Amino acid sequence: MSEIKLKFPTEEWMARFVDELNKNEIYKEAAKDWEGDMILVVNAGPEVEKDVAVYMDLWHGQCRNWSMLPDRNAKKAEFVIEGQFKNWIKVISGEMDPVRALLGRKLKITGNMMKILRYASASTEFAKNARRVPTEMPAP
Repeated sequence: MSEIKLKFPTEEWMARFVDELNKNEIYKEAAKDWEGDMILVVNAGPEVEKDVAVYMDLWHGQCRNWSMLPDRNAKKAEFVIEGQFKNWIKVISGEMDPVRALLGRKLKITGNMMKILRYASASTEFAKNARRVPTEMPAP
């Protein structure tokens, strides 16, 4: 019997992502000195009816708290990372490196880019963690 695939970017998908992130020893080590929260935004488009925003409180390799936001401005965070659904799918599937996605403006960041670059290995492992979530991928 195969595992049920979760639809991205739903609350169920995020709950599984955070659960996997908090068990991920590689991420925990790479982000052991990280202190900062972020909001991830999947922009409205053909695949999602309205912006989907998720708040994450990341602290020393753990996600201490997270929540789906009613809208992207419902909370403030040190970082906001946003992009189109197709670009998020490329990052979570491993087709696109997250740091390159930011540098290439496939994902837009608001916040201190130098801090993100200092923690490039943590950013990469954060994105790789998405592959631990059984995800229903859209048809090409």
